Amino acid sequence: MKRLRYESGKIDSVDARIMDALFDNARISHAELGRMIGLSPPSVAERIKRLEEAGIIEGYTISINPKALGYHIACWLRIRPIPGQLEKVAKLLQTIPEVVECDRITGEDCFLARAYVSSIEDMQALIDKIIPFAMTNSSIIQSSPVKKHLPLIQQDM
Repeated sequence: MKRLRYESGKIDSVDARIMDALFDNARISHAELGRMIGLSPPSVAERIKRLEEAGIIEGYTISINPKALGYHIACWLRIRPIPGQLEKVAKLLQTIPEVVECDRITGEDCFLARAYVSSIEDMQALIDKIIPFAMTNSSIIQSSPVKKHLPLIQQDM
């Protein structure tokens, strides 16, 4: 049986540096990345390919500033479906464009959704779409002292 390189969940320091660099700039070239970490572009490409094949790197994305698009309010919605409405609420949340991410969670609430809206009135309209099927509790995001980053990467030494 072939042993997978990342079977233990641990990676080496070079792969960790590659992921850090890609997280900061997913458009960086293999040549530039190689210069940063001391590898040839083909070696960088091969390591990235292995990280992708192992499911560690799932994709590449961009970061958008919602305020620049007119969405001046970011909020979290804690959502507790009424009995029998869990699946309906999950499907509804998938159709609401203002909801940009949503997790099913443990505790009193079932879902935690992040949304961007232009105004308090738009936030109210968003909540009004949900309340026929669930109770909601909302919080407006004032600031984000911890920016999105990679989780701790366990490395083989």
